[in-house]
Amino acid sequence: MKMKKAKKTVVTKDEIRAEYDFSGGVRGKHYRNMREGYTVTVNRVDGTTLVQNFKLEDGAVRLDRDVQEFFPDSESVNNALRGLIALLPQKTRKTKLRERAAA
Repeated sequence: MKMKKAKKTVVTKDEIRAEYDFSGGVRGKHYRNMREGYTVTVNRVDGTTLVQNFKLEDGAVRLDRDVQEFFPDSESVNNALRGLIALLPQKTRKTKLRERAAA
C-alpha cells in the first residue's frame, strides 16, 4: 500500500493564507498603547499566572522599523544625532546646554 504524501503549502513572504481574515483589522490600533507600556499575562500549565509590566525607560527612544534599517543600534543613532547637533547654530547649542545645567 502506497502512502500519499501531504501537499506542502509554500507561503511567500507577501502572501496571506486564505484562512486569515483581516478585513475588520485596523492598522496601528495598539500603536500608542504599546509606546506607553503594556502588560503580558502568562497562564501556566500548573495553574499559576505570571503578570509582567513593560514600559520604556525614561530617555528610551523607540525607532520605527524603516528607521531601524539605517540605525540598527544606539551607537549609530547617537553618532547621527551628534552630526545633526554640530549643524545647529552655536547660539541654539549654548541655550540648550544652559537649560540642561539649570534643570
